[in-house]
Amino acid sequence: MITTDVDSSIRVLDYSRDLRVEAPIEVVFETILEEISTHNEGPPGTPMPMKLEPWPGGRWYRDTGNNTGHLWAHVQVIKPPKLLELCGPMFMSYPAAGHISYRLKTEGNATVMTLTHKAIGLIPEDHLTGVRQGWTFIMEKIAKAAEAKKR
Repeated sequence: MITTDVDSSIRVLDYSRDLRVEAPIEVVFETILEEISTHNEGPPGTPMPMKLEPWPGGRWYRDTGNNTGHLWAHVQVIKPPKLLELCGPMFMSYPAAGHISYRLKTEGNATVMTLTHKAIGLIPEDHLTGVRQGWTFIMEKIAKAAEAKKR
Protein backbone atom coordinates (compact mmCIF):
# COMPACT_ATOMS: atom_id res chain seq x y z
CA MET A 1 0.00 0.00 0.00
CA ILE A 2 1.34 3.43 -0.92
CA THR A 3 0.02 6.52 0.82
CA THR A 4 0.64 9.93 -0.67
CA ASP A 5 -1.29 12.18 1.72
CA VAL A 6 1.25 11.79 4.54
CA ASP A 7 4.19 14.19 4.87
CA SER A 8 7.22 11.93 4.55
CA SER A 9 9.87 14.64 4.53
CA ILE A 10 13.07 13.82 6.33
CA ARG A 11 13.88 16.65 8.70
CA VAL A 12 16.75 17.44 11.01
CA LEU A 13 16.24 18.66 14.55
CA ASP A 14 19.19 20.65 15.89
CA TYR A 15 18.72 22.24 19.31
CA SER A 16 21.45 23.54 21.58
CA ARG A 17 21.34 25.84 24.58
CA ASP A 18 23.67 26.87 27.40
CA LEU A 19 22.32 27.79 30.82
CA ARG A 20 24.31 29.07 33.78
CA VAL A 21 23.20 27.37 37.00
CA GLU A 22 24.20 28.83 40.35
CA ALA A 23 25.04 25.47 41.91
CA PRO A 24 28.04 23.10 42.07
CA ILE A 25 28.56 20.74 39.13
CA GLU A 26 27.84 17.62 41.26
CA VAL A 27 24.48 19.03 42.35
CA VAL A 28 23.53 19.96 38.78
CA PHE A 29 24.42 16.48 37.47
CA GLU A 30 22.44 14.78 40.26
CA THR A 31 19.50 17.08 39.54
CA ILE A 32 19.55 16.27 35.81
CA LEU A 33 19.24 12.57 36.63
CA GLU A 34 16.29 13.28 38.96
CA GLU A 35 14.50 15.73 36.69
CA ILE A 36 14.58 13.51 33.60
CA SER A 37 13.48 10.46 35.56
CA THR A 38 11.41 10.45 38.75
CA HIS A 39 10.61 14.20 38.62
CA ASN A 40 9.97 14.34 34.87
CA GLU A 41 6.92 16.25 33.62
CA GLY A 42 4.99 16.28 30.37
CA PRO A 43 3.16 19.55 29.76
CA PRO A 44 4.19 21.85 32.64
CA GLY A 45 2.66 20.62 35.87
CA THR A 46 1.72 17.19 34.47
CA PRO A 47 3.74 14.40 36.13
CA MET A 48 5.28 11.95 33.66
CA PRO A 49 7.80 9.97 35.70
CA MET A 50 10.43 8.10 33.76
CA LYS A 51 13.02 5.51 34.71
CA LEU A 52 16.70 6.02 34.01
CA GLU A 53 19.28 3.30 34.48
CA PRO A 54 22.41 5.46 34.99
CA TRP A 55 25.07 3.24 33.39
CA PRO A 56 26.30 2.65 29.81
CA GLY A 57 23.57 0.82 27.91
CA GLY A 58 20.99 1.64 30.59
CA ARG A 59 17.47 2.41 29.47
CA TRP A 60 15.61 5.69 29.75
CA TYR A 61 11.94 4.81 29.50
CA ARG A 62 8.41 5.51 30.59
CA ASP A 63 6.89 2.60 32.50
CA THR A 64 3.11 2.75 32.26
CA GLY A 65 2.56 -0.53 34.14
CA ASN A 66 1.56 -4.04 33.14
CA ASN A 67 4.66 -4.42 30.93
CA THR A 68 3.69 -1.42 28.81
CA GLY A 69 5.54 1.79 28.18
CA HIS A 70 7.79 3.67 25.80
CA LEU A 71 11.57 3.34 25.37
CA TRP A 72 12.99 6.83 24.90
CA ALA A 73 16.71 6.10 24.72
CA HIS A 74 19.74 4.22 25.97
CA VAL A 75 22.59 5.74 27.93
CA GLN A 76 25.43 6.07 25.45
CA VAL A 77 27.92 7.83 27.75
CA ILE A 78 27.80 8.69 31.43
CA LYS A 79 30.74 10.44 33.09
CA PRO A 80 29.55 12.03 36.34
CA PRO A 81 29.51 14.92 36.94
CA LYS A 82 30.39 16.23 33.48
CA LEU A 83 28.57 14.30 30.75
CA LEU A 84 25.40 12.36 30.03
CA GLU A 85 24.60 11.22 26.47
CA LEU A 86 21.41 9.44 25.48
CA CYS A 87 20.59 7.97 22.07
CA GLY A 88 17.24 6.74 20.82
CA PRO A 89 13.91 7.93 19.47
CA MET A 90 13.04 9.91 22.65
CA PHE A 91 9.37 10.97 22.47
CA MET A 92 9.19 10.36 18.71
CA SER A 93 6.83 7.53 17.75
CA TYR A 94 7.78 7.62 14.10
CA PRO A 95 10.93 6.72 12.14
CA ALA A 96 13.63 8.86 13.76
CA ALA A 97 16.98 8.59 15.48
CA GLY A 98 18.09 11.04 18.13
CA HIS A 99 20.94 12.00 20.41
CA ILE A 100 20.85 14.16 23.55
CA SER A 101 23.84 15.35 25.50
CA TYR A 102 24.07 17.22 28.78
CA ARG A 103 27.57 18.68 29.16
CA LEU A 104 28.52 20.43 32.37
CA LYS A 105 31.49 22.63 33.18
CA THR A 106 32.40 24.60 36.25
CA GLU A 107 32.57 28.35 35.89
CA GLY A 108 33.52 29.99 39.19
CA ASN A 109 30.95 28.88 41.78
CA ALA A 110 28.42 28.04 39.08
CA THR A 111 27.93 25.37 36.43
CA VAL A 112 27.29 25.90 32.74
CA MET A 113 24.86 23.27 31.51
CA THR A 114 24.81 22.71 27.75
CA LEU A 115 21.97 20.66 26.32
CA THR A 116 22.16 19.48 22.74
CA HIS A 117 19.40 17.48 21.03
CA LYS A 118 19.94 16.33 17.46
CA ALA A 119 17.63 14.03 15.55
CA ILE A 120 16.88 12.99 12.00
CA GLY A 121 13.79 11.34 10.60
CA LEU A 122 10.18 11.84 9.61
CA ILE A 123 9.82 14.59 12.20
CA PRO A 124 6.62 16.63 11.90
CA GLU A 125 7.16 20.36 11.54
CA ASP A 126 5.30 21.12 14.79
CA HIS A 127 7.67 18.87 16.74
CA LEU A 128 10.63 20.91 15.51
CA THR A 129 9.20 24.04 17.15
CA GLY A 130 7.61 22.29 20.14
CA VAL A 131 10.85 20.62 21.21
CA ARG A 132 12.45 24.04 21.78
CA GLN A 133 9.72 24.98 24.25
CA GLY A 134 9.94 21.61 25.96
CA TRP A 135 13.71 21.70 26.42
CA THR A 136 13.61 25.30 27.63
CA PHE A 137 11.09 24.27 30.30
CA ILE A 138 13.16 21.23 31.34
CA MET A 139 16.45 23.15 31.52
CA GLU A 140 14.91 25.92 33.61
CA LYS A 141 13.31 23.33 35.90
CA ILE A 142 16.70 21.61 36.37
CA ALA A 143 18.37 24.96 37.15
CA LYS A 144 15.70 25.97 39.65
CA ALA A 145 15.82 22.60 41.45
CA ALA A 146 19.64 22.53 41.56
CA GLU A 147 19.86 26.09 42.86
CA ALA A 148 17.29 25.28 45.56
CA LYS A 149 19.37 22.42 46.93
CA LYS A 150 22.93 23.68 46.32
CA ARG A 151 25.26 22.62 49.07
